[in-house]
Amino acid sequence: MKRIFPLLFIFFAIKMYGQNKQVLYNFAELPQTLLLNPGAETNYKFHVGVPLLSGFSSEFGSTGFIVSDLFSVDNRPINDKVSEVLNKVTTKDHLKFNTQIEILNAGFRYDDKNYFSFGFYEEFDAISYAPKDPITLITEGNSAYLNKNFDLSQILYKADVLGVLHFGVTRQINDKFTVGARLKIYSSALNLESANNSGTFTTVNGADNIYTHYLDNVNVNLRTSGLVEGNEYIDNPESYLGNTFFGSNLGIGIDFGFTSHLSDQLELTGSIVDLGFINHKKNIKNSFIKGDYKFEGIEFGYDPNNSINYWDELDEDFKEKVPSGDTQESYISWRPTKLIASLKYSFGQKRSKYCYDNTYKNFYRNALGVQLYSVFRPLNSQLALTGFFEKSFSEKLHTKVTYTIDDYSFYNIGAGISAQIGKLNFYGMVDNIAQFGDIASANNISIQLGINIIFN
Repeated sequence: MKRIFPLLFIFFAIKMYGQNKQVLYNFAELPQTLLLNPGAETNYKFHVGVPLLSGFSSEFGSTGFIVSDLFSVDNRPINDKVSEVLNKVTTKDHLKFNTQIEILNAGFRYDDKNYFSFGFYEEFDAISYAPKDPITLITEGNSAYLNKNFDLSQILYKADVLGVLHFGVTRQINDKFTVGARLKIYSSALNLESANNSGTFTTVNGADNIYTHYLDNVNVNLRTSGLVEGNEYIDNPESYLGNTFFGSNLGIGIDFGFTSHLSDQLELTGSIVDLGFINHKKNIKNSFIKGDYKFEGIEFGYDPNNSINYWDELDEDFKEKVPSGDTQESYISWRPTKLIASLKYSFGQKRSKYCYDNTYKNFYRNALGVQLYSVFRPLNSQLALTGFFEKSFSEKLHTKVTYTIDDYSFYNIGAGISAQIGKLNFYGMVDNIAQFGDIASANNISIQLGINIIFN
């Protein structure tokens, strides 16, 4: 555990993206939108993302508290701040993190109907729900909480480091309907997760000693993959990076999506992303504890001729009565599947833009719409509702403004821009603009940017 907690802290300290790329979704026909909807429309011959620069996104998200609640400079003891946060949060509050870095992103048009795209990206994804009772027990002890049942089922977290190799096809059925699918091969470098735990820890006034402690119906499992090799913890970053490309723990996933023009001005889209799993079977270390235990304290005695190691005796007694240990059993972890849908109404000045087949396609300068997003997480689904406005100043310059309501904020305003100069396409997006001046007081902050080479 001394190795696991620093690793968790490293991942949780990085500001990462929380999956809901509401500004990017179906925006300006960017190649990266195909990763959110493989059925998005494309009107170019082929594209190549600038390696390591074509797609980068990063965000931090939290509910129940903000960073400044713990680290503000106000001369108060950190223990007092932790106590205040614990009083505020509930077991449904969480921290979540995700970041994606594109190593390769490219695509080409096979014929008038089909566009193929492929690539590879690295992803960090983590979520941890607030283990309110265990943290209270660790930081404040149990003497002030007699007869309280500390709930161990609140231990619920999941963290992944993986690489994703993908290949997709987008097919235009007719002028009004486009569908797409994407096959993904996951290569996991690290997985840390714990879920479906149970049990309580309770302290009461004792009869033979001051206190009596009870562990009741305890069933706690901590699963790790890629963290240990043999009996040694892997602490070489190069080993983790190497395992993100066809390592020993592989999985498979699929994306589906569509774009439907209900009329000349009304467009409906939808997609399901990361419907898949990873089979972890190498470098496994799973720790478990299961059972009941009653502890009434240690009765110390003095014998100058026979020293007694009381803690070793307690440890042996605990292991004898409560099964615990480590296993190397393989297991399956599921990817956080996302569902996304949008309805867009285009209006304003009607223009034409040049397409890959030497024809012209009509488009409107302005659009209004709504997007719905859902991601399946260990405790429950997380939802977000977004309203957006798009404006195209020309065929090469597009903007988008969003207003999102989700678990983190009721006034999340985002903005994005896509500009093409010759063959070079530049895009950038920010979310929760109102909080950028005081990031420590924000529940959610993100940024996305990239450079593509697009041939029309």
